[in-house]
Amino acid sequence: MPQFDDRERAEEKKFSLDQEQEFKAQARRAKLVGRWAAGLMGLADGAADDYAKSVVIADLEEAGAEDLFKKVRADLDMHAVQLSDHQIRAKMDECLAEARAQIKAGT
Repeated sequence: MPQFDDRERAEEKKFSLDQEQEFKAQARRAKLVGRWAAGLMGLADGAADDYAKSVVIADLEEAGAEDLFKKVRADLDMHAVQLSDHQIRAKMDECLAEARAQIKAGT
């Protein structure tokens, strides 16, 4: 039985670590998307960083990525940036893949 308990603890630890890394990747994705959108809206330096932080906060409002999409979509519309929903979602997917790679690499 001790082997079973050890295996179970190891699986629980791995699951916990995977969940933590995914949370970090999603937060990093929000920051990357925020910086991308800030550039499209003409924000630079401190304003771009502040906007990226606001996107990260908005992404924590509800589960999933829909809150992130809604914020970026509304802000891009407000700044008359012409992008389709598909283009925004594709960038979100690209940023998530990049964020996961960064987290995995420890950068």
